[in-house]
Amino acid sequence: MLILAIESASGQVGCAVGGHEGVLASAHSGQGRRHAEALGPQIDFVRRQAGIELTELGAVAVDVGPGLYTGLRVGIVAGVSMAYALGIPVIGVSSLDLLAFPARWTSRLIVSALDARRGELFVAMFRKVPGGIQRVVDPRVCSPADLASELEVTEERSLLVGDGALRYQEMFAGIRGVELAEQGLANPSARALVQLAHARAMREEFVRPWELEPVYLRRPDAEINWATREGGA
Repeated sequence: MLILAIESASGQVGCAVGGHEGVLASAHSGQGRRHAEALGPQIDFVRRQAGIELTELGAVAVDVGPGLYTGLRVGIVAGVSMAYALGIPVIGVSSLDLLAFPARWTSRLIVSALDARRGELFVAMFRKVPGGIQRVVDPRVCSPADLASELEVTEERSLLVGDGALRYQEMFAGIRGVELAEQGLANPSARALVQLAHARAMREEFVRPWELEPVYLRRPDAEINWATREGGA
């Protein structure tokens, strides 16, 4: 089964095509908040690079968040629209799973920390298991200080991945047993999305396009700004 993967939860937007033979083609770009402009040409590029037609796809995989609201909406709307048009199912995968999956080689506790802006992080924790990763702490919103305190208390050897970990690296640098991953693991990956989605496709863990549920964890910034302004007034 060929899968088109769309990832847009962070400041980077990307897509990839692949299946049981692995990832056939992928593209990523970081252009601020121009996700909507970049995604269409990327999809056409990876289709051509993979040498396929869209009608050959068996499913669309989408990063369902948590993440930045506008970018997340762009990817979900694009994925759901394509699934409707092609009459194929959808597979949703968490952005925090996508951050952790490329680090599955480590024996450390994997801590995914995505920058949520407003001085907050989207966080989840994982452990390596045969064939991949297993989530041990579900996604939540917290401050960098709260995460640092938690890691200090547990004293467990940990690997922090994600742009949130890098943005607030000074808060984690002095914690015993904590290692920060490199820039290459800063953003969720469309290539990882193909791999995780393919495993779920083999287990037939599909949803219909209208059943796809994004994971926001908090209100959009625009709503927060409006509520703050109203409260101040």
